[in-house]
Amino acid sequence: MNRHDLPELPGVLRADEIARSAAYLLHTQEPSGAIPWFPGGHLDVWDHIECAMALSTVGHYTAAVRAYDWLAAVQHPDGSWPAKLRQGTVVNPLREANHASYLAVGVWHHFLVTGDDAFLERLWPTVRAGIGFVLGLRTERGEILWARDADGSPGDHALLTACASIHHALRCAIALADHLDHPQPDWELAAARLAHLICEHETVFADRSRYSMDWYYPILGGAMRGARAEKRIAERWDTFVVPGLGIRCVSDQPWVTGAETSELVLALAAIGSRDRGAELLASIQHLRDPDDGAYWTGYQFVEDVRWPVERSTWTTAAVILAVDALCGATPGSQVFTRIPRAAEQSAEGCCDQPVVLPAEAGLA
Repeated sequence: MNRHDLPELPGVLRADEIARSAAYLLHTQEPSGAIPWFPGGHLDVWDHIECAMALSTVGHYTAAVRAYDWLAAVQHPDGSWPAKLRQGTVVNPLREANHASYLAVGVWHHFLVTGDDAFLERLWPTVRAGIGFVLGLRTERGEILWARDADGSPGDHALLTACASIHHALRCAIALADHLDHPQPDWELAAARLAHLICEHETVFADRSRYSMDWYYPILGGAMRGARAEKRIAERWDTFVVPGLGIRCVSDQPWVTGAETSELVLALAAIGSRDRGAELLASIQHLRDPDDGAYWTGYQFVEDVRWPVERSTWTTAAVILAVDALCGATPGSQVFTRIPRAAEQSAEGCCDQPVVLPAEAGLA
């Protein structure tokens, strides 16, 4: 497998500090390969995958593969996973669409880092099944309903952040399928429709605009690039960014979070704003535990308290991935900074040539 330098960001995080943070993830990983939110805690599939991606980034390939193989072992026959598990037990049987899709991002990331074709071949059926579950929640208009209940009932709305993440996953899944010579034209159409809705018809999604994720995820998920992305970042920068502390998770609360700040950094790296990204990453180092390199989830700056009182693995993972996106130490950083070939033209112009939608949707 390929070996790469550890990510580092001069003046913000050294390579040895990144290695220490990765060791916290290794310490938290369970014998099964699962990576909970914190030692002994619960997990969700999306955050588990983000942690696996961070392990790949720092060269812990065996641990990352164990994380992905565990996902394959516990996947439901319909391609989904429960929304929450704890030590192998289902805590919440709801099945979320963005959880099922995100495996494609993680698997493609691991392949870009390692060049391991055998891994790609082995995980392909699991990725394909996950995308199949997701597209089963697609409406005629093209958005993806957010979840399916344990009884099979679909959710009654779609979420902008979730659909932007699904768009990202679809593009990675398409790249993966093309590499394996298993082209998926339906996935191409689904991604194009989703990008069009994200860029041009945001009102079809449930209103979660108070959440910072709805602000930057259309960019992070690859649906939006160019001048439109720059404008979107500028429009709500002062709403969410708290200078010297990070970004608010929600606009109406005095609470900054490390993961959302790191994800905004990923979006900034994708549009070439690396200096702003580095400044933001520097601003959340107050969340770092110097003893083991783990990161506290957030900080309530009016009460001057860490909240919640947890050091979440996925926050630590997001920091590692953000550093890599800014410095480009591994080819895996391209998962965030380069859109797979099929999406490049539409994202730069934000779907300048929109797909034709059903007339009854009233959105064509």
